[in-house]
Amino acid sequence: MRHVLILGAGKSASVLIEYMLSEAEAEDWMVTVGDVSPETALQKIGGHARGKAIAFDAEDASSKEKCIAEADIVISLLPPSMHVSVAEICVRLGKSFVCASYVDAAMRTLHDDAVRNHVLLLNECGLDPGIDHMSAMHMLHAVKAAGGEILSFESYTGGLIAPESDTNPWHYKFTWNPRNVVLAGQGTAKFLLHGTFKYVPYQALFTRYDILEVPGYGTFEGYPNRDSLGYREMYGLEEVRTLVRGTLRKRGFCDAWNVFVQLGMTDDGYVLEGMQGKTWIDFTNSFLPEQTSDTENTFAAYTHIDPRGEIMEKMRWLGLFEYRSLPSGKHSPAQYLQILLEEKWKLEPDDKDMCVMLHVMEYSLSGKKYRRQSSMVVCGTDNVHTAMAKTVGLPAGIAAKNILNGVIRATGVHIPVDADMYIPILQELAAHGIQFTEEVSEIE
Repeated sequence: MRHVLILGAGKSASVLIEYMLSEAEAEDWMVTVGDVSPETALQKIGGHARGKAIAFDAEDASSKEKCIAEADIVISLLPPSMHVSVAEICVRLGKSFVCASYVDAAMRTLHDDAVRNHVLLLNECGLDPGIDHMSAMHMLHAVKAAGGEILSFESYTGGLIAPESDTNPWHYKFTWNPRNVVLAGQGTAKFLLHGTFKYVPYQALFTRYDILEVPGYGTFEGYPNRDSLGYREMYGLEEVRTLVRGTLRKRGFCDAWNVFVQLGMTDDGYVLEGMQGKTWIDFTNSFLPEQTSDTENTFAAYTHIDPRGEIMEKMRWLGLFEYRSLPSGKHSPAQYLQILLEEKWKLEPDDKDMCVMLHVMEYSLSGKKYRRQSSMVVCGTDNVHTAMAKTVGLPAGIAAKNILNGVIRATGVHIPVDADMYIPILQELAAHGIQFTEEVSEIE
């Protein structure tokens, strides 16, 4: 019997745990789920004969090493900062490791030791990063194999709300980590556009979006993510003239979110003073140039928006102008905003989320130019089997199975951009309803 250790039993782990348990009998696995809350882990196992729940404390080195020593493979859905300490133990003990988080500099330092110990540390095997890499490489490799030349490549992903659960003027609810949403885009976005390097600072980011069409689901806004330039070598696109990776939001989101950015409400670098006993309208007033009895009109004038327009409707709906008490304690502007948004953007019990991915590629082949678009839309089944849980958990679980069965044989620190990794994962994802629709058209 082989032993699978899953670390983290949070919301995004639900589908992963169910998948590994569903395969456990045929594959002869014992699936152990470790979480800081053993009760949560026990609940996720649901009494399955091949499942075991344990308390797992990522800060307890001896306990952590004992748990990993008993496993044949480790799948980590812990917070990103905790992955490296787990991966270090995996390398030392000769255990392969899978996670859905970005490779950082500390993880990269483990590569040589992992190769020497015949261990695979497979990172970025979730949704974004993960399915985005695999589906992108599938497109790019197909065109190159046919002798084509890639001219441009754009890739966008969004964790959104399904149409039937879209019930607020922002057309958005939290379907993943709220803090990451509030702090999204901070830093400078870097990408290539028609052969020119482009740099967009945070204060301008949400004004620099494109309107994108997803067949069957309408139009979306796509704004660029952090550093797209780093993917030129990774994707084999050193000569491409346009390369953009970005985030999708529904129409109207970016202009409204930009108001928060311009006011400074997304700043997480300092604590607001003098907020004890104050209200949300006081919070809003603290970012305006002068104290006023007509906060709404002052707000609209200062941010250059229509006082009767859709953006103001979004702000009123959030409660920024209400005489309702602020939460206790001291918080940064971003933390106050997050508290408010978690209240207003929460998923209701019957809500369903939606993950959308869109790749747009232009290429030349046999003297002609083509545009190829590939899109994926996955909707949640309920508030446990969410689209996010499916698209994060299933790739990691399928990858772990393929590593255990010798289908994936690489060693060292990797992400799933090689065909022997991504082809079997994409094939099984399609069997679970996670698949892409493609359209190809000739360009004049």
